[in-house]
Amino acid sequence: MRQLFPVTDMTAPNALVNGGDREWSLDELADSYAYPADAEVWLRANMVSSLDGAGQHEGRSQPLSSDTDMRIFGTLRGLADVVIVGAETVRLEGYRPARAREVFAERRAAAGQGPAPAIAIVTASLDLDLTLPLFTSPLVPTLVLTGAGAPADRIAAARDAGVEVLLAGDGAGVDPARAVALLAERGLRRQLTEGGPRLLGQFTAAEALDELCLTLSPTMTAGDAQRIAHGPSLAVPTRFGLASLLEQDGFLFSRYRRI
Repeated sequence: MRQLFPVTDMTAPNALVNGGDREWSLDELADSYAYPADAEVWLRANMVSSLDGAGQHEGRSQPLSSDTDMRIFGTLRGLADVVIVGAETVRLEGYRPARAREVFAERRAAAGQGPAPAIAIVTASLDLDLTLPLFTSPLVPTLVLTGAGAPADRIAAARDAGVEVLLAGDGAGVDPARAVALLAERGLRRQLTEGGPRLLGQFTAAEALDELCLTLSPTMTAGDAQRIAHGPSLAVPTRFGLASLLEQDGFLFSRYRRI
């Protein structure tokens, strides 16, 4: 992985320096992607896009990814208190519980974090298979975020199955800003969302997103796949500033922060 060029904050203590063609270690990546120490709550997204703007191929992001992309994916999870994900993405990507990784254990303990991030699923319908390991055997209890108007029988079924359901909206759906605040109140302030596009669109429209970690995949997909964010548009686009840009095997790994 190589830094292509310096940007405004690359002189910061946690910036990666030019390493030639060698592969960055997980510790170096963790230092570079560390959450801001002074932020009370910080929501970052991690997404991948093809050159022609597709956020997925045949419903999944994996075909656009690479080994280095997955290393960064694992690093971002290793730093997070909670991973926020939409129910459709859970179903399509076959989500499993986050696992503890020894390489991040000391760092997480020093930050007062548990062994692995919690998974928080955003859903209006609660159309969830509660027999999956994500619910029956997580290392850290899985959370479900929904609205007060969601189906009462499904809320009750989830709670009967031992799932903690948090109400983050007055209707059936979730208010993105309330979801961020509810999780932060539980001490889950280092937040990471992995989509999908509809969820990222909701966070974007609510102006709740602080940072976007975007992998640009050197692939073309054509077709009609969604972009990385989908949903209502903002009256005025939110501006983000480039924080870092890395390259490996033609993939670009960018990090943008809201201005």
